[in-house]
Amino acid sequence: MTLKICLGGVSGWTGSAVAQAVLAASDMELVSCLSRKYAGQNLSQLPGFAGAPSAVPVYDTVEAALACAPTVYIDYTSAEAVKGNVKAALNQGVHCVVGSSGLSQEAYAELESLALAKGVGLIACGNFSITAALAKHFSLLAAKYLPHREIIDYSHAEKPDAPSGTARELAEALAAVAENQMLFPVSATVGEPGARGAQIKGTPVHSLRLPGYVLAFESIFSMPEERLIIKHEAGKSAAPYVDGTMLAVRRVTSIKGLVRGLDTLLFS
Repeated sequence: MTLKICLGGVSGWTGSAVAQAVLAASDMELVSCLSRKYAGQNLSQLPGFAGAPSAVPVYDTVEAALACAPTVYIDYTSAEAVKGNVKAALNQGVHCVVGSSGLSQEAYAELESLALAKGVGLIACGNFSITAALAKHFSLLAAKYLPHREIIDYSHAEKPDAPSGTARELAEALAAVAENQMLFPVSATVGEPGARGAQIKGTPVHSLRLPGYVLAFESIFSMPEERLIIKHEAGKSAAPYVDGTMLAVRRVTSIKGLVRGLDTLLFS
C-alpha cells in the first residue's frame, strides 16, 4: 500500500530532508505540505526542490493541507503550532508522526486519548536519531542501578523552547524507571533555586543555548566516588533524523494510540 503523506514544516531544516526522503521512497507519495513562508506555491517552486513533482501543493494551514486525505501527517513545524496541527490531523482520523518539540507529558496524554478515540496511531520522538535513541536506551538501563542523575541539554542559541523535546522525553522516561534520589532538596537552595535546573519529573534539566551547538544531551549518573556520563551529539546536517522518521512513518499505521521515543520502536 502506498502511504499518502502530508508534511508540516517542509521548508524547515529537518522537514526539507524528510520531504526528499519521502519523494525518493517507492512506498510513499507526498500529497501536500505545510509552510507559512511558501504557502500558495507548489513544492517544485521551493528552494532545493526543483525536480519535485509540480502537483504537490503547499498550504499555510493544517486544515487545508489535510484536505488531500493523507494516510500519515508528519509534523516538523514549531513548538507553538505542533499541538494544534496534530489534534487537527487526529480528529480527521489521520495517523501522525511528530518530530517537533515543545509538548509536555500532559499534552501527550491528551493527544493519546484522542488517537485512541479515533483508532489511529501517534508516534512522537524528541529525537529521531538512531544514536540518540541508543543513548536514551542506555540511560534508561543505567537508571535501574544508579540512584542520582541530572541532564544537560544543549542546543543552538536561537532555539525557542527549553528544555528540548529530547531532554524532556528522556527525563519523563527516566522517572518511569526509577525515582531520582536528590540528597538536598532544590527548594532549600540558598541563592537561586532556578540554578538547579528545571525539575522535570524529579530530574534536574539544565538547558544551554549557545552558538556552535546543534543538538546534544548528557545523562549524568553518579554513585559515591564514581560517575557515568552518556552523551549524544548531533552535527549540522538533518540526515541523522531522516531514517528514524521514515521508520516511524512505516510503523504508525499498525499502531493505535501513542508511542513515545524511537527507542520504544527499536527495542520493544
